[in-house]
Amino acid sequence: MAHWTFLTHHAHVLLEVAKDPDATIEQLAAAVGVSTRSAVTILNDLDATGYVERERRGRRNHYVLHRDRPLRHPSNAAHTVGELIDALSDLG
Repeated sequence: MAHWTFLTHHAHVLLEVAKDPDATIEQLAAAVGVSTRSAVTILNDLDATGYVERERRGRRNHYVLHRDRPLRHPSNAAHTVGELIDALSDLG
């Protein structure tokens, strides 16, 4: 049977950032199970679309989530990223 999951890597990175906004790229990648290069690409996507904003703090990044942003799929666009995080935060 093929291996698949219900949530995308983008969703998993978003949830990890919600847990620890000061996590390093390496920590995020390890938690999600992707390469650091993939984690950087995903964070760039989330930043470019306004879901995450990077703030430089010394030599590290701090991530600010914009919880009020709508989910991207048209069938879920009435819901926000914050609602997704809240719904899934008790699971992990």
